[in-house]
Amino acid sequence: MGRREAIVVLFAAVVFISGIVSPPSLLDDVDATYAQIARQMLETGDYVTARLNGVRYLDKPPGQVWVMAASFAVFGVHDWAARTPMALACVLLAWVTFRFGRWAFGEESGYWAGLATATATGMWLFTRVRIPDPFLTLSIVVSLGCVMHLLEETPRRRYALLLGASLGAGTLFKGLPAVVFPGAAVVLFLAWGRVLFRWETWRRLLPLTTAASFALVAAPWHVAAVVANPPFVDLTLKSELGVYRGFFWRYFVNEHVLRYLGLRYPKDYATTPKTLYWLGHAIWLFPWSFFLPAALRGPFGAGDRAGRVRRVCLCWLGFVLVFFAFSTSQEYYTMSAYPAFALLIGDAVARREAWVRGGRLALAPVCGAAAVACLLLLAASRDVDPTGDISRSLTHNPGAYTLSLGHVGDLTLDSFAWLRGPLVLAAVAFAIGVFASARFRLVGLAVMMVVFFQAARWAMVSFDPYLSSRLLAEAYSSAPPGKLVLDDQYYTFSSLVFYSDVEPVLLLHGRVNNIEYGSNAPDAPDVFLDDSAFAWLWDGDERVYLATEGAGPEGAVVVAEAGGKRLLVNGR
Repeated sequence: MGRREAIVVLFAAVVFISGIVSPPSLLDDVDATYAQIARQMLETGDYVTARLNGVRYLDKPPGQVWVMAASFAVFGVHDWAARTPMALACVLLAWVTFRFGRWAFGEESGYWAGLATATATGMWLFTRVRIPDPFLTLSIVVSLGCVMHLLEETPRRRYALLLGASLGAGTLFKGLPAVVFPGAAVVLFLAWGRVLFRWETWRRLLPLTTAASFALVAAPWHVAAVVANPPFVDLTLKSELGVYRGFFWRYFVNEHVLRYLGLRYPKDYATTPKTLYWLGHAIWLFPWSFFLPAALRGPFGAGDRAGRVRRVCLCWLGFVLVFFAFSTSQEYYTMSAYPAFALLIGDAVARREAWVRGGRLALAPVCGAAAVACLLLLAASRDVDPTGDISRSLTHNPGAYTLSLGHVGDLTLDSFAWLRGPLVLAAVAFAIGVFASARFRLVGLAVMMVVFFQAARWAMVSFDPYLSSRLLAEAYSSAPPGKLVLDDQYYTFSSLVFYSDVEPVLLLHGRVNNIEYGSNAPDAPDVFLDDSAFAWLWDGDERVYLATEGAGPEGAVVVAEAGGKRLLVNGR
């Protein structure tokens, strides 16, 4: 491993591996939910049908929970073990992007592309929760790298085998986008070069070998899941409450077709506002986004290897951005295009493209303004006493929580009193950015982001009581035994279940969102309570605990309270 390659891996490891330890804890909602699914999969030995609280959970492919279950099997069930697979995938992604960039443009281009991938804001920000997108992105980079090798070099079967395996692995993590995105990019690229319909083009891609490798990886689980969760085929284009149609319909029709069209039930997601969708990439790719104008200037018409890779990157990112522009989308959905941006940016920086200097000069005052803003927030909150947890200073905007960054709107000026240390460290990070930009020491931008990510992680520790239920889990685990009831949906208190290692739990009014579909299966466990069933249980002789965000029943005793959430007991 060369010096630059080692530097890329080192930066990626510092950014992602350092973030696996707690605090901050696993968050409520999908973060702890997928960790708990992985634990249940490991305990039951059923690696075909995922279950949440004993209920069939057929929404997603199993790749992410498989690797978490494998991590639990090796290291034990810990939050850091749940985070390890994604962290390693992010490090591998930065390394593979470096290798692709080096092959396409040269050593220096690969170096900057790898650093941009490792230290882009969005890559760190969106991987704070367990999502499959980093694995999808890795599979796309490998797949397109294999395609470019096959098209340029004497066809080598190993690239076709790796291409099919990568597409198959991506499908097991994210579903059909793992095939659609790189496939569309290749078709657009070949059409651009006017070779789409040439026999020689497809002969070089070894489609039969690729398809066989893909099927060998992806088909077994899909077939097993259909067989284990009948009916085998249902093409109903209607998503509704209270109906169970098996795996095929839920996974292929509801989660792929109807989700894209915005017709999926449950409607537990929102679409990123179009202004944020497009302009948000200036933030998600920061600080390297300042070199995007230089990167998007090309040259794209060159007939050499570099020109071909520039064109495929443009087709790649262009298709992903347009695809989600016409669909429901979260802020992180376009992560699969980040390496395409990074490769073009790395190429432009290495070529000393004229507009790179303009981006550098524009970045310096932006970093300076960010440093000043951190200090102003520090000064503005100096009279606020940060006693207790941060939740008492936050607002609540439930309508925004269907977006992944919806809780950002909860911040108030007073809440920054809990973030004084992170604000100082963030100001130092941006000061490093000013120096790096002014002196054209672009590796300093990567250093800036490493420091800033540590400041952001420090800030997340302050949000732990608000975004996680770990403190309630610790209180429940140390209290006398009793049944645990979650008020409202499972996801609101998913980290309580993970950290207390108690399942199944009872759900009061919890037959909603993703768990609702599996609750209609013939073998669904009896874990759902209505008001009358809960009243009978609460007033009985057995000790019952209730996790809630409300006041709870009259006469309930408070066991623990944190972040606006409470653990109550009926006093038995």
